[in-house]
Amino acid sequence: MAGKMKKGEASSSSRSGGGGGGSNHRGESVVVDYGENKSSCGYCRSPARTSIAHGLWAHSITIDDYQDLLDRGWRRSGCFLYKPDMERTCCPAYTIRLRAGDFVPSKEQVRVSRRMQRYLEGNLECKKLGECIENPNASKDTRSHTHLEVSSSAAKESCSNNNEQKGGEEKIMHYLSDQVDNAVRGCSENGEFPDIQFPKAIVKKVLQAKRKLLVEGSEDLLYSSNIAFQIAATIRRSLPGEKDVHQGRLSTHITDEKGPSPKLIAEKLESYLNQLAETSGLLVRACNGHLNFYSATKQASSYESAQTVNISKGSAAGSESKGCSVIHSSQNAPVKRRRLEIHLRRSSFDSEEYALYRRYQIAVHNDTPEQVTEKSYKRFLVDTPLNYVPPKGDGTVPPCGFGSFHQQYVVDGKLIAVGVIDILPRCLSSKYLFWDPDFAFLSPGKYSALQEINWVKENHAHCSTLQYYYLGYYIHTCSKMRYKAAYCPSELLCPLRYQWIPFHIAKPLLDKKRYAVLSDVSVSQDRESLPPHVSEEVMEVQHDDIGKEDTNDFPMYDDEGAIDVEYESSDNEQNLVSVDVKDGDIGNILIGLNGSRVRFKDIKFAFGSSKRSYLEFQLHRYMRVVGEELAERMVYSLE
Repeated sequence: MAGKMKKGEASSSSRSGGGGGGSNHRGESVVVDYGENKSSCGYCRSPARTSIAHGLWAHSITIDDYQDLLDRGWRRSGCFLYKPDMERTCCPAYTIRLRAGDFVPSKEQVRVSRRMQRYLEGNLECKKLGECIENPNASKDTRSHTHLEVSSSAAKESCSNNNEQKGGEEKIMHYLSDQVDNAVRGCSENGEFPDIQFPKAIVKKVLQAKRKLLVEGSEDLLYSSNIAFQIAATIRRSLPGEKDVHQGRLSTHITDEKGPSPKLIAEKLESYLNQLAETSGLLVRACNGHLNFYSATKQASSYESAQTVNISKGSAAGSESKGCSVIHSSQNAPVKRRRLEIHLRRSSFDSEEYALYRRYQIAVHNDTPEQVTEKSYKRFLVDTPLNYVPPKGDGTVPPCGFGSFHQQYVVDGKLIAVGVIDILPRCLSSKYLFWDPDFAFLSPGKYSALQEINWVKENHAHCSTLQYYYLGYYIHTCSKMRYKAAYCPSELLCPLRYQWIPFHIAKPLLDKKRYAVLSDVSVSQDRESLPPHVSEEVMEVQHDDIGKEDTNDFPMYDDEGAIDVEYESSDNEQNLVSVDVKDGDIGNILIGLNGSRVRFKDIKFAFGSSKRSYLEFQLHRYMRVVGEELAERMVYSLE
């Protein structure tokens, strides 16, 4: 790449930020070597397994240098850059990318786009659970979308009233079934369940004879569903077999040693339905794999004092929810169309974004309020070392420029999602996505990925080198990260030779072993023998969402406390120093010292023998992980 200094060349142009050609007019890269970092694995979340990565702290970095680092397997978390040690880390992470112009959407991805379109057209409605239930004395309004009105009635009513009550019970059972389906969808969106087709939930009324046996305390058991057993059976059928525990298996949150557990699945669904007690007077509890719905308040009389539920058309315009319902064309009232706006802004702190991020982390990732601080948010998603490059209009820079950005998704003035991205000379690199939990039914992780792919396609006309979409890391041993293969035809980066290998060629290697040198496969032979795209079965089997966890990489080092800098001698030192690098090569590494930029060979004798030996070890290790060209181009800071 242009911008590499000739060996021995003076570096005054780097200090001034101009002249010298190449990337110097885009600033300079100044990094501090943090060495090897160890932490508990953030993907399998096993305290007994260790994630090992090399770390750099970037004071600043040019977009050209960061692009080249991405193409050597690096990623950033704020200003911290990290690269997994693929041979030793718990869950090897392969950089994955997609040529946007070759993207072939799957059926599920097409469905996501259509669902959003129906929502914007007003044909898909959603309401906050808190707005689903009206006061019993509230007047009925027949102008807009449906809501529930709950009122108490005496059990000794006329036959017509009994029939009306029966109809009301059927409607509330249908409503509860929809809520359970929404909870299942939410679990899939958040990576708790795989992204496969699950059966529809059915909630049934519990007969009085069973109710007397199952009732707990003073609560009345009204309805129940066995959907957790059906989900467990569906997942087991989708598993490739017990031989490979990493493929298709759920996370330890909802599995036991025998496979998917209905009991744990029901408990997970319960956590998604805990708002029903406040909104519908029903308390949800998981009991041995069953989802049971109880009356949340103690009844003044026996169950003969029943509830009647009437569905009416209300006028709560603009209400939103985690659940959704289709507005049928038979309704007389005109549907309300919505406006989606996508704003691309340079990375900076925004209080509205932070409030959304805080809500997302607490609701989706179960963080405590104390964990989600403004400081940690800024350090993780706002701070960036990338030097911004403004647009030029000459076909070399897109209209927004190069750098770090936040892409805001706004519906009718309400911020519902934010994608954190880096726009670089050859790609859009997706870093993180957070969204309003009320809009989980729209699959924001998948939808934002589709929008980012389209953005690359559109801006390729303004910048001819901009043609790839980087999805972060693909981790074959982590079911939550394997959804990325659904964006095809994708490529994985070989961790040894840094060549891009089509996913359908790399997959058989990863099926066999945790870590593989992907470029060992003969690409030419496999292209003839294997299909050009991933099969529909592979494309549909995994979830998204986070996301962008989802499509999001796990924030390995989003907190300073996660960084554990270590210097290891003995075996590691021997291995690192013996890499295939000529003795004199580290002499051309650019060193930042006392405000100056000098080559190591010009100052190495200024150090004592012990310190020089230690520094040479560090520089060998540094050159090994960033490559010779970048080691000579970036400033290795000793300050």
